[in-house]
Amino acid sequence: MNMTFLQELFNSITQRDARLWRRQGEAGVPDHGQVLAACRALLASDGEASSISLASRALSMYNRLTMEERTRFFEGLASEFAADPARIDQAYEAYREQRDNSRLQALFDACEPRRQELFRRLNLASNGTYELVRMRENLLTLLRERNGDKQELAAIDADFAHLFGSWFNRGFLVLKRIDWNTPASILEKIIRYEAVHEIRDWDDLRRRLDARDRRCFAFFHPAIGDEPLIFVEVALCRGLPDRIQPILTGERSGERDIDDPEAADAAAFFGISNCQTGLRGISFGNFLIKQVVQELKLELPQLKHFVTLSPVPGFAAWLAERRDDEVLPDELRQVLHELDAPDWHLDAAHSERLAAVVKPLAARYLVEEKNARGLPLNPVARFHLGNGAELHRINWLGDISPKGLKQAAGLMVNYLYVLDDIERNHENYTANATVVCSNAVRDLNRRARKMAKGEPAK
Repeated sequence: MNMTFLQELFNSITQRDARLWRRQGEAGVPDHGQVLAACRALLASDGEASSISLASRALSMYNRLTMEERTRFFEGLASEFAADPARIDQAYEAYREQRDNSRLQALFDACEPRRQELFRRLNLASNGTYELVRMRENLLTLLRERNGDKQELAAIDADFAHLFGSWFNRGFLVLKRIDWNTPASILEKIIRYEAVHEIRDWDDLRRRLDARDRRCFAFFHPAIGDEPLIFVEVALCRGLPDRIQPILTGERSGERDIDDPEAADAAAFFGISNCQTGLRGISFGNFLIKQVVQELKLELPQLKHFVTLSPVPGFAAWLAERRDDEVLPDELRQVLHELDAPDWHLDAAHSERLAAVVKPLAARYLVEEKNARGLPLNPVARFHLGNGAELHRINWLGDISPKGLKQAAGLMVNYLYVLDDIERNHENYTANATVVCSNAVRDLNRRARKMAKGEPAK
């Protein structure tokens, strides 16, 4: 039997039915009760064709709900589609009486919320996977709005995360290079999803993709078509870059610039953007970087260094707190107040005084400041250190854009991926939250300790 033909037939039926339900629903917007009723019908269905059709209907109705009705729909999922406590108790008692695999499996089945089976069946619809990703995005928005009242809805999010962790397993991801010949529909998404350094227009995008010393790679998933999951932008250069503006503008004014990719000895990852909010918490970045390193090594065997040029979001806010809470000596706090001066980075004297104070404090922030789980406070540091990178260098005035000055006093950081050390660094970080750093960063951190005691900054 031709399975491709059969699948196309199912898809045509469900798409036809979805269009019919949309036309029928134009006269009125459905409410959450109607969507929940469609979900009950879907769980009661025992035929594949009918399940596909019912899944399409339920998702079509959900997409037409108002935000208020979506909130009530999620509340209904939390209460009505949870696991049955009586069934759990019964299965547990049976397992206590006889601890065999069949009864253990029955206990597992009883503990699974009915929502998970509902999501699996909704996933049968054409484009169902992407619709569920968008549904979780709605849920995450609601969870942010409900500061203290979100325990039940958090259980739904845990169900999504559990299923997405399997559906978006590394084995299903497809790595594709993005270049100027990539379809325009995908290039438009790259512009829209860029989260680190804004792409202003098509000319700006072309500078990042069409130059011989640039590469861009993205992960895709077969179930959601041309929607990228995450992408990384790469600049090929000679030596480790320390400033982002020449990379973004394409200026060629230094010894690190190259015309021929074969002359490069370093690949700098200068932008990594997650594209799907609904997949938050599902890890792609570590796989992406490691596979891109492999791709680049195959294309350009002479590459020796794989490094990031990363922002330091949150550092300026942390620095302001240190300045205002009298932790630092008065002399250093006065120097930090120079950050309030307009265009301070253009004044060489201001810049030099600030560098002597800010760079050591940045090392302290990145190496020693931890969150409630004992991990680095900075999210970008957590990402790269967790992938096995080394905190290699702190770059003064690495990003002098308004955003860079506002979020990190102009600082950028190089995280270095040493291929032979990645696994060891990752294990040390996972087991002990160890921040692997270079001698230069350690020296800066020691200087910060001396500064806090009132000793000279230099």
